[in-house]
Parts: sequence; C-alpha cells; structure tokens
Amino acid sequence: MSSRAETRGAGLDSLKLGGAVFLLVGGILAFYYFSEISTLLRVIALLIISGAAAAIAFQTERGRVLWQFISDSRMEVRKVVWPSRQETLQTTLVVVVMVLLVGVVLWLFDMILMSILRFLTGQGG
Repeated sequence: MSSRAETRGAGLDSLKLGGAVFLLVGGILAFYYFSEISTLLRVIALLIISGAAAAIAFQTERGRVLWQFISDSRMEVRKVVWPSRQETLQTTLVVVVMVLLVGVVLWLFDMILMSILRFLTGQGG
C-alpha cells in the first residue's frame, strides 16, 4: 500500500516540476515574443512568472529538500566567525606580495633558462 502512495506522490511531483518548467519556458518565450512592450514591464512579468515557477517547484519533495538545504546553509553561515577588516587587508597584502615575489622569481628563472637555451643553440650573439 505504501508503494502506491509513493508512486502517486512521485507522479504528482513530476507533474508539478513539469508544470514549473513549462511555465518558465513559456515566460521566457513570451518575454521575446512581446518585444515591442517596455523592457521593464517584460522583466517584471518574467520575474513574477519565475517566482511562480519556483513556488510550484518548491512544493515537490525535491523542492522541500532543497529549501531545507538552503535554510541549513543560512544557519551555518551565521555561525561563521568572519575576519575583521584589518585581518582581511593584511591577508590580502600578504597574498599580493607573495604573488609579486613568485612572479619575479619565475621571470628570473625564465631569463636564465632562455639565456642557456640561446647559448646552446648559438642564437644569442
């Protein structure tokens, strides 16, 4: 009996997802079909249609799982201890200095290897 209920729920979920996709594709097609109408109005209409499609998609089992994941992610982001402005600037400065230092070292290696190659091939003058 529970397998029938799961099959019916899965079929209904597929129908909802199909309807959401159909609504979204129809909104995009309408956006381009009514190109003579103001762009602002078309964008607002497309946003409303996209919101409706998302609302339909979130009514499915996958949508509920996705919404729970988003909620859990937001909760975890609130727990993060973010660096201060001074720590961020110092870390950025260290990264920039190291990139410049490595760039100079690689340039020197390139110049040395190019000089050796020119000497070995006899093209260096």
